Amino acid sequence: MRAAIYGAGNIGRGFIGMLLAESGYDVTFVEADQKLVEMLNESGRYPVRTLNEEGGSDIWVEGVSAICASDTDAVVAYLATADIAATAVGARALERVAPLIAEGLSLRYTATEQGAVSPINILICENLPDAGKTLAKWVSDAAPGSRERSLIAENTGFVETSIGRMTPVQSDEMKDGNPLRISAEPYSALPVDADAFKGPIPDIKGMEPHGDFSYYTKRKLYIHNMGHATCAYLGLGKGYRYISEAIRDEGIRYIVEGAMKESAEALSMIYGSGREELMRHVDDLISRFGNRALGDTCERVGVDVTRKLGPSERFEGAVAMCREAGVECPNIEEGMAAARRAAV
Repeated sequence: MRAAIYGAGNIGRGFIGMLLAESGYDVTFVEADQKLVEMLNESGRYPVRTLNEEGGSDIWVEGVSAICASDTDAVVAYLATADIAATAVGARALERVAPLIAEGLSLRYTATEQGAVSPINILICENLPDAGKTLAKWVSDAAPGSRERSLIAENTGFVETSIGRMTPVQSDEMKDGNPLRISAEPYSALPVDADAFKGPIPDIKGMEPHGDFSYYTKRKLYIHNMGHATCAYLGLGKGYRYISEAIRDEGIRYIVEGAMKESAEALSMIYGSGREELMRHVDDLISRFGNRALGDTCERVGVDVTRKLGPSERFEGAVAMCREAGVECPNIEEGMAAARRAAV
């Protein structure tokens, strides 16, 4: 089985690539960094180190390769014959890879008779509202003609995921002598949109298919991402470097926890269940934010503040959800105010 992963960064290598390799796929990364491509091809494997307060341990991801994104013919040919694909390029870069995906899918579906077309699912591992619909539109717009657009729509699963695993900027200390090493927290669950798949849902380690996936995208964006960003902007305002430092500040922790629980309350009311589970999820996230071993910085989590203040994004979207449910949200508004101060 062959997997094409667009992006060999923290999430590409440190999460989705690891899960697919452990599930029996030969993983090939499509990556813009030529040096990284060369290192992956030379080594054929890389370590993922899971970090907690007690230390870390390595898992070796074996049998991997890479193609430079500029080698269009090779990228297109690989997707045309792959069994599954994934994107992990970051929300801002996703539109730029859509033409490559469109070209590969077009070759895949027109190289055989229409009745023999082999569907493919693309796991979209990005923090982007409506990521499935958005990527499907970009790919459709980039397709060469109406026949290709029709075949892509009929045979491609644009599958949203909820990426909860935290992977900080990789310091030299984290690389520990191997530039390919990715360090991340142990959390490895991968909720996915069960309704978006074309054909049978593949058996992938850690993958949790769910229907009505809007619940999980809102949980990720309006609880996890919003709380993480609130911690970062409040931390920056008080001069903290690390998320783990900021969350240990009683004043910051009070606001972050309050903001996340406001979102959790609203989400529970809108979907009619799951309140206790959501509150446990908040407690778990607060604990994970405090993981010193990750060395995650307020600057990294707070990057791209203008986008994060946009409509339907983590702050505005969380406030709108609370208003819909009739939940007061002063702590979310405090986090949004801190983000606006950071944007000045």
